[in-house]
Amino acid sequence: MPKAVVCRELGLPERLQLENFTSAPLQPGQVRVAIRAAGINFPDILMAAGEYQLKPPLPFTPGSEAAGDVVEVNDAAGVAVGDKVIVKMRFGAYCDETVATPSQLVPVPSTFDYAEGATFLAAHGTAYHALIDRGQIKPGEVLLVHGAGGGVGLAAVEIGKLLGATVIAAASSEDKLAIAKARGADHLVLYAREPFRDAVKRLTDGRGADVVFDPVGGEVFENSMRCINWGARILVVGFTGGIGLARTNLLMIKGASVLGVRAGEAVRKDPALGEVRFKALSEWAEAGRVRPNISHRLPLEDYAKAMRLLIERKAIGRVALLTRP
Repeated sequence: MPKAVVCRELGLPERLQLENFTSAPLQPGQVRVAIRAAGINFPDILMAAGEYQLKPPLPFTPGSEAAGDVVEVNDAAGVAVGDKVIVKMRFGAYCDETVATPSQLVPVPSTFDYAEGATFLAAHGTAYHALIDRGQIKPGEVLLVHGAGGGVGLAAVEIGKLLGATVIAAASSEDKLAIAKARGADHLVLYAREPFRDAVKRLTDGRGADVVFDPVGGEVFENSMRCINWGARILVVGFTGGIGLARTNLLMIKGASVLGVRAGEAVRKDPALGEVRFKALSEWAEAGRVRPNISHRLPLEDYAKAMRLLIERKAIGRVALLTRP
């Protein structure tokens, strides 16, 4: 029988359970996908704890992205048995089988394995939406990437460099910065070594960053306002370090903007954005210009350990659950 990680009570990852379930029959227009890998994202952890903006009714299966093979099709146009696909969903990915519609599926880039396919779109899609749709970054501008050792941070380093920015990567360990450097970062800032706002000013001859990519929040967000250039765009991507407060005097003085980034919601509001985004990301992937960095690949039954790697900041880039050999 297929298995899924199930949330029956909100809380820590250890409260989740791995359970068998019965395969559902396909309705017209649906396909069955044998999941090979699922990506771990921080919103999965928040959702299981009841702390995310989307609160599915209990019980539910966490996980918003997976990759696998189409094994059954019921009158679903454009999909065939044997297709290697990425499955996009709001939750439900931590399993070894799922039912989806063609609109949820896109091809896995030919250069990727299943784990890379399952850890691609959430992070790189967010970075693309943040830097291009929201930040409108230009070649030659200075991009400060916080949390540059995380999945979405590394994606921002990669895409920022690809777009011609000078990238300053800030992270909490030398190991994370080494990966950021390998992905294109021009300058590296270790949080514990010096205040990052001083480092940014030093590296930019006092001008500051033109774009700030911030998945951390809290004090990091607040201090970012003290190392920005005129007309800067601060991109609010997440709040793993808490909720930050915007000092409006600092924003006014610098003519700066604070922009919220919700890549998934943007596509739900305007599906055409998603088509353009995936086309660009797919072309970059096929050309070898972007690729997820997966520091850990764990079996499905180690879901709690995998989620803990993100909670404890031990992952560098992405973590993938593997469901089949």
